[in-house]
Amino acid sequence: MVSGGSEPGRAPEDEPGKEPPRPGSVRPTSRRLLIAIAVLGAAIGLTAVKAIESGGGVAPTVSWLTLIAWAFLAALLFAAARNTHQRIQVRRERMEPSRAVFLLLIGKASAFVGALCAGVYAGFALSFLQAMGASAPRHRVIMAGAAAVVSVLVVTAGLLLERACRVPEDPDETP
Repeated sequence: MVSGGSEPGRAPEDEPGKEPPRPGSVRPTSRRLLIAIAVLGAAIGLTAVKAIESGGGVAPTVSWLTLIAWAFLAALLFAAARNTHQRIQVRRERMEPSRAVFLLLIGKASAFVGALCAGVYAGFALSFLQAMGASAPRHRVIMAGAAAVVSVLVVTAGLLLERACRVPEDPDETP
């Protein structure tokens, strides 16, 4: 059973303007799924901080190194997306299928992991919001919030890389 139809019992190929995926093709990553993963991550982040603190421990903080690593990953993904877009969409060059699949999987995986981590970092930030008056919790909120934003950049870059891997439609081919 294929999901995604707008009405119960209606196949996606019956929707105007949408054609069914070709055999061997991959569907674009669902934005709803990414949001659900981020919400799950936020719940995990909130729960982890509460569990650690209720056990008498100190919740971890987000370091500058973490922010730099996520920003570097986002930059690499944006560069790969731009390079792939130029190569496939603009110059219409052929790419080895294994390389294209590899880039597609990197883009999808980055979007999923980035969404989960953005949620976890947002959960960390939310767990310290109530104590924002003190210096240490304020620093934790700022660092975790910044990590969530950079994680969203990783999601965006991953989605752009996924989109860049689309095979352009052949203008000579008629439906």
